[in-house]
Amino acid sequence: MIYLITGGERSGKSSYAQNLALSLSNSPMYVATARKWDTDFQNRIDRHQSERDERWTNIEKEKHVSEIDFSGKVALIDCVTLWLTNFFVDTKNDVDISLEEAKKEFLMMAGQENTTLIIVTNEIGMGIHAETHIGRKFTELQGWMNQFLASKADEVVLMVSGIPVKIKG
Repeated sequence: MIYLITGGERSGKSSYAQNLALSLSNSPMYVATARKWDTDFQNRIDRHQSERDERWTNIEKEKHVSEIDFSGKVALIDCVTLWLTNFFVDTKNDVDISLEEAKKEFLMMAGQENTTLIIVTNEIGMGIHAETHIGRKFTELQGWMNQFLASKADEVVLMVSGIPVKIKG
């Protein structure tokens, strides 16, 4: 089963996804995809970690998420935007290669036996138009990956102001 939880920044995606994971398992996995870019980002990571108790198995994996054994488990992957950023930076902003690599990783992850994935992503194209060429390229990458993930997901939930709106499934 694949759940895709999408929405804008601070829309309640992570909280919803964590509650969903705990409703499906007494011991879910939490896969954090963030790189620690600066102190502010470290503070955000620390806040997210403090929201999870001993029931969670926490794993940090910047890119090669498919290396994790998800078989028979409920796993929350948070989040696609930060995960894609790692591909985008490492490919020197190549949208096509980043998209290809991320899709490949996702398909290997989703292909594992008896796995429940809860994937958190952002709808970054619904807000302010990016000012820079690189920002616009990343917005396109994010949009294409979100479309791909939604096409593969069994259920898609759009978070709007803390309210889950089921849009697929």
